[in-house]
Amino acid sequence: MNNVILIGMPGSGKSTLGVLLAKALGYSFIDTDLIISRRAEKPLQKILDADGLERFLELEGQVGSELECDHTVVATGGSMVLSESAMAHLKGMGKVVYIDVPFDEIERRVTNITTRGIAFRKDETLGEVYKNRVPLYERYADTAVRVSSKGNIEGTVSKLLEQLIFS
Repeated sequence: MNNVILIGMPGSGKSTLGVLLAKALGYSFIDTDLIISRRAEKPLQKILDADGLERFLELEGQVGSELECDHTVVATGGSMVLSESAMAHLKGMGKVVYIDVPFDEIERRVTNITTRGIAFRKDETLGEVYKNRVPLYERYADTAVRVSSKGNIEGTVSKLLEQLIFS
């Protein structure tokens, strides 16, 4: 297993879990949202506000398609799955893990939808984003880890490690 690519909804914990998983595996960690922000020289929400959704998705797709790493846990943005070319590249680099969090928990965690830098159309609700993306997460995932509101972060990391070893 060369790399681990984490996909899932905004608020699913990809970045937090990714750092802990990287430590447990002895891997490096990359958050593609940080690369996008650095490349655009502005925070994600400013990209969306100033340049629009299409430009944001274009940048995200470029970052996903061009990423090169070795023995790394990669936390992707929630909308990375909207780019087929990026996901094909990422799947070729390692194992893709869907961090599967129920909608009610996502809704509880994501309270700043209009300022967090989440890629969605102005007329879309968080529920619609969830409904539209879950099939893509399931399509691209090599394995999935279901996260409940009652679980703790260490338990989730343990589940992730077990999934990676046995899948």
